[in-house]
Amino acid sequence: PESTHLGDCPICMMPLQLDIKKSAIMSCCSKVICCGCSHGTIRGGKASLDFPCPFCRKSTRIIDEDAMKQRLKRVGANDPVAMYQEGTFQFEDGNYERSFEHFIKAAELGHVEAHNLLSRMYNNGQGVEKDNGKAIHHVEEATIGGHPTARYNLGVYEWNNDRNDRAVKHWIIAANQGDDDSIKALMEAFKRGFIYKEVLAVALRAHQTAVDATKSPQREAAEEFYRNAV
Repeated sequence: PESTHLGDCPICMMPLQLDIKKSAIMSCCSKVICCGCSHGTIRGGKASLDFPCPFCRKSTRIIDEDAMKQRLKRVGANDPVAMYQEGTFQFEDGNYERSFEHFIKAAELGHVEAHNLLSRMYNNGQGVEKDNGKAIHHVEEATIGGHPTARYNLGVYEWNNDRNDRAVKHWIIAANQGDDDSIKALMEAFKRGFIYKEVLAVALRAHQTAVDATKSPQREAAEEFYRNAV
């Protein structure tokens, strides 16, 4: 399957899932690992145990305040992952201007997800004045970086501007990366006669292949564990 901006989990070497909630960012070193490895390798399913980070060997048994200190230390060291993560926390707290500042810095350092979120902020006028041109610029940068959701959104933009062929091409590529919304868009395009049945069938198979590539017994066990823990 087509690779995405997320890449592979550095422990199990399987593609990271598109749902970022199913991955963990290590505050100590900013490595991103899948939920299966976070649950199995680091905690072994028992959060009370003190497992060292598999990369920098620091303790993973820390409180939120310590995690924040580690993250801010890495922000000061111009770590784009830490900047992006701090930006998301600021955004969730409603501090849109501070969030924007972190995302801008992360994007300048090549963080693809930061570009995608900047596009939304420019589009919605959150923490910055609305600017459609800059929103498109950042969604294009995210698309170039392999972000399937950004490519889907770019396809929507093309579709709304009557560039249907270009929209379909974007959705096919995003579907090959496992994006569910792009599959739905392609099915709608098929109903309207903008895509052949054979092309849709190929996209459906490619999409399933991409999704299957992110599955493993370890990840399924981790997801089950966290569902029951809620």
